[in-house]
Amino acid sequence: MTEEPYRWLEAVANRREYVREQLRGGSPAFAASLPDGILLLAVGSGQSKVFELFDRHALAGLGHPADIEKIRQAAIDAAHTESFTRAPEDVSLRRLVSFGLSPQLKTNFEQIFTAPFLVELLLAEIGPEPEKDLLLRLHFDGGFRFQMGGVMVAASQPEPEAAAQAWLNGALAGKNSRREVADMLLQTWWCLVENKPFGEGLPSESDRQEGWRKGTHDRTVELGWLARHAPRTARYEALSLAQAGL
Repeated sequence: MTEEPYRWLEAVANRREYVREQLRGGSPAFAASLPDGILLLAVGSGQSKVFELFDRHALAGLGHPADIEKIRQAAIDAAHTESFTRAPEDVSLRRLVSFGLSPQLKTNFEQIFTAPFLVELLLAEIGPEPEKDLLLRLHFDGGFRFQMGGVMVAASQPEPEAAAQAWLNGALAGKNSRREVADMLLQTWWCLVENKPFGEGLPSESDRQEGWRKGTHDRTVELGWLARHAPRTARYEALSLAQAGL
């Protein structure tokens, strides 16, 4: 009996390694807060990776399409329940994740005889000003991290993700247009999928731009936009590369 906790810990560790191995090579997703709204970007090969959730909320992620859809539907259901019992303006990303999605993911991950969710996710909530924008990184095991404004990356492996986000924090300084930011996110996407370093040895900007354009030639670039000031309650709209100025 005394060995049971250790066996469970070993099983959870093996499960974590399995999920990360299954997600390895997944196409990263991004969210960036701008003066006029929040831009979400992902590159796929047919399956959607960027979604509207509720009036002020959106989601982007990587992983198994069926698992992403399950989490998306759970978030939508929770948002509509919150809207019905309270009011639409009371639906908050903090509550949706803290009391809904995170516990569901954690419970699923720790039940070692069920299939884990193969997902890594970004969620965004538009605020009245950029400093009030909320970005959230949600992991397959239910772990999450909030951030006010800025830029956030979701990649399949933690080390490249952290390096990409640190580099983007500096690279996006002073860039406020959707075109500039979308271009920089796509450059970062190319570096991640091609395993390029973000320190010494980083390809030049022209090489990065050429790289993402070639890399997305037979793929779909998805852009989601949460508008800060919109005439309707729902702030989300899907953008094309042309609408983003690329």
